[in-house]
Amino acid sequence: MTTTTAPLPAATRSDAALFTVAGAFLDGLAAQDFSRIAATLDDAAHLSALLPRGLAEWDGPDQISAAFRQWFGEVDRFELVDAVIGGVGPRLHLRWRVRVQAEARGEGWLVIEQQVYADAGPDGRLTRLSLLCSGFHREASPRAEESALASPASARSSR
Repeated sequence: MTTTTAPLPAATRSDAALFTVAGAFLDGLAAQDFSRIAATLDDAAHLSALLPRGLAEWDGPDQISAAFRQWFGEVDRFELVDAVIGGVGPRLHLRWRVRVQAEARGEGWLVIEQQVYADAGPDGRLTRLSLLCSGFHREASPRAEESALASPASARSSR
């Protein structure tokens, strides 16, 4: 009798490992810890970002984390309002919404939402990131939202 053993499949990244690196990225963002964001990025990482001003690109952990520092580092107040991690095929999907107050941008809160689709390298760090940004938008005051909801004109326009 001859016994054969099939070769073991090559090691693959698990969803848990991918979600762990995505979680570490979002933890770094929530803490405004840009070195923690950089630690989730492969040395050859590339970020392509569609921003309100157009397409921008950065290479490597230092440049990419510097972009996040520019967007979210020089603010007076920062709140991560919502964050989601998921997958689309082999790609990671990260989405977050933040609120910031920054004297340089005027009074009041600003809201920003970004979505990223990312690939991970063999060691699990992120290699290619494609980002879409809503831009910084003045958050409507709760009273303005309430009056708009109560307005008959807004009720007609939503039909």
